[in-house]
Amino acid sequence: MLTMYGIPNCDTVKKAKKWLASADIKYTFHDYKKLGVPRGIIEASIAASGIDTVLNKRGTTYRKLSDEEKSIVDAQNEDNSAVLDLLCEHSSLIKRPLLVKQSSDTGQVIIVGFNDSAYQEFLYGA
Repeated sequence: MLTMYGIPNCDTVKKAKKWLASADIKYTFHDYKKLGVPRGIIEASIAASGIDTVLNKRGTTYRKLSDEEKSIVDAQNEDNSAVLDLLCEHSSLIKRPLLVKQSSDTGQVIIVGFNDSAYQEFLYGA
């Protein structure tokens, strides 16, 4: 089972959706602006890719954070529940998309962002 977490109007999400459609790969889309992001998915994304990869510091959401909130983020303590709380509260702080593959063989595997060759390897192992 494949699930894409993202925001529909994000250009990177649009590219990823187009790539999956052209490869005729079926997936479920989870709009995390409307539905939020499950805390477990955020934790697994950070565990798989690291906080620097998951955290989107380039967007307006990060720039609009208070100094106190930025200090929480900048501490980058992956075990810090305050960082996870902030990412849950401000889902736009999460890089997009998150592509989650769930299988009985490999368990849950997550890729953050979109890159043609990374998707190719992620989905086909090639």
